[in-house]
Amino acid sequence: MLVFVIPLKSVKFSQSWERVCALFERTLKSVCNQTSSDFRVIVVCNEKPSIEFNHPHIEYIQVDFPEAKEAELINIKYTDKGRKLLTGLIEAKKFNPSHTMAVDADDCISNKIAEFVNHNPSHPGWFVDKGYKYIEGETIIYIKRKNFNRMCGSCNIIRYDLNNLPENPEYNRGYGYYKLLIDHERVKPFMEEQGTPLSSLPFPGAIYILGTGDNIYGNTDRLLFTLFSRKSLHQSLRDEFGLYPLTV
Repeated sequence: MLVFVIPLKSVKFSQSWERVCALFERTLKSVCNQTSSDFRVIVVCNEKPSIEFNHPHIEYIQVDFPEAKEAELINIKYTDKGRKLLTGLIEAKKFNPSHTMAVDADDCISNKIAEFVNHNPSHPGWFVDKGYKYIEGETIIYIKRKNFNRMCGSCNIIRYDLNNLPENPEYNRGYGYYKLLIDHERVKPFMEEQGTPLSSLPFPGAIYILGTGDNIYGNTDRLLFTLFSRKSLHQSLRDEFGLYPLTV
C-alpha cells in the first residue's frame, strides 16, 4: 500500500485561506483519483480546511506546534512543513505501507502512481524525473523532461522502512532537524549514498503548479519556459492528473 502525506499550511501563513483551501481540494481530488483503491492519504494541518470533497481513505491530523524560532520567514514556513511531514510519516506506520509519498498541497499527481507502486512493493522507491509545470489559468502546459525532482516537492516515493525516521521524533526543533524531509532534491543522492538508490518513475508523475499566489517560492520567472517544452493542455492530461480550473 502507498500512503500519501500532504502537509497543509496554516491560516497564519496563507495570503488567502479560501484560495489555499481551493488548491488543496483540487490536490486531494487528484490524489484520490488513483486507478488502484489500495492507498491512504494523511493530511497534517493546523486548521481543518473548508472543502466539500470527502473520501474514505483520507485521514486528517490537526497539530499545534510551538512557534518556530528562525531568522527568516522562509525557514519558519519550511520548519512548519517539515514538522507536518514527520507527523504524517510517523502516523503512516499504522497502515503498514510499502511506500510513502509526500505531496505538496497545491500540486496534482498522476492517477497511475498507486497502482504502479503496488505492483512493486519491495522496490526501494522512485523519483519523478519527468513531469509538468503549469501556470495557473493557462491553456498550455510545459514538459519538464528530466530533473523534475529538483524543482517540485511532489517527487519522491520511498519504501517506508527507508524513510530514515527518528526513533523518538521531536517536533520542537528548528529547520535543520527536518532538512532531509524538506529538501526534496537531496533525497535521490541521499538514497544513493545509503546503497538503496531510487529509480526514475517510468512516466510523468506530477504537475508543479505555479502562479497560485500561495507558493512558498512564488516567483515563476525563475523557471525557463521554452517553445520546445510547451504543449496544449488536453482533456486526457486533465483527467489523469485531476487538473481543473479554479473559481477563486
